[in-house]
Amino acid sequence: MPPARSRLGLLLLGALLALLLLLLLPGAQRGGQRGRRAANATAPRGMDAGGPPVFFREVSAGPRAGGTASSGRPDVLFLHGQAFTSKTWEALGTLALLTGEGYRAVAIDLPGYGDSPPTEMVATAHGRVAFLDHVLQKLGMRRPVLVSPSMSGRFALPFLLARGDQLAGFVPVAPVGTKDYTAEQYQQVQTPTLILYGDRDTRLGLQALQSLRHIPGHHVAVVPDAGHACYLDKPEDFHRALLGFLRQLQ
Repeated sequence: MPPARSRLGLLLLGALLALLLLLLLPGAQRGGQRGRRAANATAPRGMDAGGPPVFFREVSAGPRAGGTASSGRPDVLFLHGQAFTSKTWEALGTLALLTGEGYRAVAIDLPGYGDSPPTEMVATAHGRVAFLDHVLQKLGMRRPVLVSPSMSGRFALPFLLARGDQLAGFVPVAPVGTKDYTAEQYQQVQTPTLILYGDRDTRLGLQALQSLRHIPGHHVAVVPDAGHACYLDKPEDFHRALLGFLRQLQ
């Protein structure tokens, strides 16, 4: 009899262990799937405390998400042109690429574009500087690299001239508004700058170059066979030039 009771006890113990495994395994699998999705997921978010509502996108990548990047690598903030939004940088894979390289990369919708509502705050150059101040503060970005294509030059250029010491780098991509400032003003800029444009952009690209070339120590990257939105025409060449510049800043 005692051996029979022992066998029965072992059978009951085995059944209990099997039941526990069945209960725990699906949860573990779901958790693993969540972790894999988070590594490549862009998290659209909004911020509105103490300022105008702003929509932004940021790739979730484990411990780097939420304001921390790999040591020595600057954060990168992407603005956008008139026909685009933060979705452009998500669709091109730019945010995911930079996150994979250890950078914190965030793209915002400027006021009146995408999911960010208009605001009177940005009606003046002074207001646009204050707006970007607000964005950097709310995102917890200290001395980021600012990437500014086309229309967003209306925001980036006054910020560069007024708050250049708050930027680790500046990447103008054929921005508008470069003729609004003098050579002497550009010569005062101490922010490392990569002037980037497509070789088929013979209007804004060359116009921006003529003004921005007065920034001391600037670099120039020309994307071959690309127009005004060179990042759309040749994303790989654009990413290569951008990453090369970012690595020089580390």
